[in-house]
Amino acid sequence: MKTGLLFLLMLPTLLFAEGTMKKIDLKASSLEWHGAKVTGKHFGKVPFKSGEVKMSEGKILEGTFVADLTKFTVDDLKGEWATKFLNHMKSDDFFNVEKHPTAKLKITKVTDKKMSGDLTIRGKTNPVSFEYKKDENVYSGEMVFDRTKFDMRYGSKNFFKNLGDKVIYNDVKVNFKFVLK
Repeated sequence: MKTGLLFLLMLPTLLFAEGTMKKIDLKASSLEWHGAKVTGKHFGKVPFKSGEVKMSEGKILEGTFVADLTKFTVDDLKGEWATKFLNHMKSDDFFNVEKHPTAKLKITKVTDKKMSGDLTIRGKTNPVSFEYKKDENVYSGEMVFDRTKFDMRYGSKNFFKNLGDKVIYNDVKVNFKFVLK
């Protein structure tokens, strides 16, 4: 009886002892996106809104990261062209930021060199996997996703014919760095 009672009292500790939650340093962490079309490319930044990982013995077990799409930037354009580009990227043709102001990555599996999880953009969730590097409390790498899997079909040759040099490639590259506090 005493053993059973002791077990019940320790159960919350046992359930939560598997890992420690650590938040990311939002100012030191970054997301840099790169998109390309037949006639060129564009790049910019998207800030993290939040991020935390579950750690055990110095290794990430899982994590959740949220990007703030309302603060999406383009760094290769200036003035009127930058404004037009950002308005288009935030429209329903692409991220539909009015309805979906954030994107979310839920890390579900981590090995020594690779992370896998679920990426949610525009309310659509698809699996992703990518390699990463670790340097003390800094994790970095490149994730590539196919924008058309998230209903961003504008300018895709997979959905529209005769686009010529107006084709926008489907793959979006995101260079990431997150720093644990």
